[in-house]
Amino acid sequence: MSDFAPLPYKNYQWIVADPRLLGGALAIRGTRLSVGLILECMANGMTVADINESFDGCLPAEAVPEVLKVASELASSVHVAA
Repeated sequence: MSDFAPLPYKNYQWIVADPRLLGGALAIRGTRLSVGLILECMANGMTVADINESFDGCLPAEAVPEVLKVASELASSVHVAA
């Protein structure tokens, strides 16, 4: 058994960013689900229950507010000059 513990992203409890997990994409701690995947599912009309059912119940409900918070942070940052 591995002692791998992905690196936390900022001060989040559930969001991690580690190059050894999903190529460094933001992910949900304890899963192989990326933040982007969860957001894409929600954008396509899936509920948290739908997502959990689709991924064998591995999305902790406690992680969902953090997924939305990190998405809000990233959407609020300016990356493109107008």
